Amino acid sequence: MYIQILGSAAGGGFPQWNCNCANCSGFRDGSLRAHARTQSSIALSDDGVNWVLCNASPDIRAQLQGFAPMQPGRALRDTGIQAIVLLDSQIDHTTGLLSLREGCPHQVWCTDMVHQDLSTGFPLFNMLSHWNGGLDWQRIELEGSFVIPACPHLRFTPLPLRSAAPPYSPHRFDPHPGDNLGLIVEDTRTGGTLFYAPGLGQVDDALLERMAGADCLLVDGTLWDDDEMQRRGVGTRTGREMGHLAQSGPGGMLEVLEGLPRQRKVLIHINNTNPILDEDSPQRVELAKRGVEVAFDGMSIEL
Repeated sequence: MYIQILGSAAGGGFPQWNCNCANCSGFRDGSLRAHARTQSSIALSDDGVNWVLCNASPDIRAQLQGFAPMQPGRALRDTGIQAIVLLDSQIDHTTGLLSLREGCPHQVWCTDMVHQDLSTGFPLFNMLSHWNGGLDWQRIELEGSFVIPACPHLRFTPLPLRSAAPPYSPHRFDPHPGDNLGLIVEDTRTGGTLFYAPGLGQVDDALLERMAGADCLLVDGTLWDDDEMQRRGVGTRTGREMGHLAQSGPGGMLEVLEGLPRQRKVLIHINNTNPILDEDSPQRVELAKRGVEVAFDGMSIEL
């Protein structure tokens, strides 16, 4: 299985266009050693030619341009994208579909709840139906696994996660299973297994068991501290209120990862306020001690 990190930041990217927090301003004036990051998205393949896009970020055009296999050049109009899997209906994970309209129809896999949001509150399915058939919805059932024909050796198992629907959703304050997914992706030839959850607010015993069985964990790295955005003066909600488990503190992501077997552990979906973006920070030193990596745009993983 080939895993390509197209974007590794949370919504707004890094530096965020309107933010002057210590990280963003430090990056701009050169006092912070860090790398720019686009909004979170990955691509998966079983042959390096045909790719499944997991989430379509607003930065999709730049992400595709930066990864040569996405433009194989086999025809006058061509793309490596063969299908799209949406883990939720958040704007920073779906808006990129608008930039892919010239390539419609696209096969889009998502749950009933995500499809409902994208047909009502943010009606992308309706809007894009005017471009060559638009989006071909493939339902993700919450039980069992599915295979995408373009990558027949990859088996996808959805994991419903506890999280709120987006602010625009008609059921924003009435959460349902299927609003937010994690994925187990297994290469049926090599046995290599990925656990992917860019939005992860709570880890129970059942989920911990699934994480323990994966060869690579690509998990929520949004915030270092639960109250980080409040303390930095750029937000009012905690990480848990937004559906993200912070890295630090009792029960935090680092504590969760520490209790798992020795496997590859990578943080993704990193908010612009997170001190781990600073490569010289004590938080990055702490991650290195624990064997935890920080995803970056262009990072490649093979299982």
